[in-house]
Amino acid sequence: MKKEITVTINGEAHTVEVEPRLLLVHLIREQLSMTGTHIGCDTSSCGACTILVDGKSIKSCTMLAIQADGKSIITVEGLATVEGLHPLQEGFKENHGLHCGFCTPGMMLRAVELLEKNPNPTEEEIRWGISGNLCRCTGYNNIVKAIQYAGAKIRGEELPSTEPEFV
Repeated sequence: MKKEITVTINGEAHTVEVEPRLLLVHLIREQLSMTGTHIGCDTSSCGACTILVDGKSIKSCTMLAIQADGKSIITVEGLATVEGLHPLQEGFKENHGLHCGFCTPGMMLRAVELLEKNPNPTEEEIRWGISGNLCRCTGYNNIVKAIQYAGAKIRGEELPSTEPEFV
């Protein structure tokens, strides 16, 4: 039996009917056509499906769509504004923080919560903070630099060097 739910995604309310067993990631990608949220493993191991639900990063392959009823969700499509890229998007661009790009949306959304809780994390805190999101391409060095860049930009400080490290 389907149930009607309302979720606000990237500031826009969506009222949809869902099966009780539908995963949130499938609602976002298949019913609402927001394909920036990736499906990697369906077991919560990789973090490619990470989104923000009421400001908390979650792996959307572990949450049922009906559990999101009444919640506010941010996906990677909601990071940029009319003014431009979010500091994390800019950081990933400037620091070559992505290679294939598959993990990038989830990595960015995890980093949003990380920087909101700690706007000036150490390298160790960043590595620990993103440890639930896997990247098979980059070696994480440039991802860490991208997050440091975004943190500095958010804090209004001089931006760190964007010289890439190629591994």
